[in-house]
Amino acid sequence: MARLGLGQLTALRGIEGGIENTNYFVTTDQGQWVLTLFERLTHAQLPFYLRLMKHLARRGIAVPEPQAKPPEMLRGPQEDDLLHTVAGKPAAVVNRLRGASELEPTPAHCAAVGAALARAHLAARDFEGRQPNLRGLPWWNETVPAVLPFLDAPQAALITSELAYQNHVAASSASAALPRGAVHADLFRDNVMFGGTRAQPVLTGFFDYYFAGVDTWLFDLAVALNDWAVDWATGRADAQRTQAMLQAYESQRRLGAAERRLLPAMARAGALRFWLSRLWDLHLPRQAALLVPHDPAHFERVLRERIRNPLLAAAAP
Repeated sequence: MARLGLGQLTALRGIEGGIENTNYFVTTDQGQWVLTLFERLTHAQLPFYLRLMKHLARRGIAVPEPQAKPPEMLRGPQEDDLLHTVAGKPAAVVNRLRGASELEPTPAHCAAVGAALARAHLAARDFEGRQPNLRGLPWWNETVPAVLPFLDAPQAALITSELAYQNHVAASSASAALPRGAVHADLFRDNVMFGGTRAQPVLTGFFDYYFAGVDTWLFDLAVALNDWAVDWATGRADAQRTQAMLQAYESQRRLGAAERRLLPAMARAGALRFWLSRLWDLHLPRQAALLVPHDPAHFERVLRERIRNPLLAAAAP
């Protein structure tokens, strides 16, 4: 911390709850930070994520800003100005966001997320990184055959038919024309911080950009809607929270006609992506993985609901 010009260390505390990386709250005589040691991502993979966060922070988006080495600080093998090495592992230091996550959001929380997400999309338009969404359609096509042996007949029929549908959508001219750029791709309730009160929440930041990649903005919005605006027990859409997020998003960036038309398909795509990744983590865990698998059944319910009751955006006035 001293070598980064961030002050003298006064406290270091491990953060419970991380599932992919090892994280610490760091306090110095100059402020509070988060130190992350990456257990899965390599030095070669990390610059995209760190530079995206730096880009967004410099444009006024509330995200943790990676702290850079001063010019005189030597760079180790595979490091750059934002990527460090601690205990032999790639590491980053970011400023600590204030506030706390909201796991039972109201329409007001959803509105704050929708508006901030649209601003993040617009701010990333001139970001030069070009890494694809690594958990996008090509990964789905590779992974569905691997999880099929663990599914019962109705589940197998659902996942194979949905994969075929998503390949059909992706091959369409409408899909190819959707606006795209660097997206978060994992904007769940536990990746957003709020201050203020429950009645008047103040969004203080998005974090955990380590599933980010270049994809359609509509997919990113659909992923958020599938978490923030659904009922946990049933997977059904909550109308008030859904409309709050969509209206707030459109207060910053209007959806185009093709985006309105494809929102139902993207909502299904978002549900498929997380059902599939949870099946993968449960049945085919990585060796020595730190991950505690989430229940895949939740996103199976969400997918079935999105098929039965398509998610629609209100017509533009």
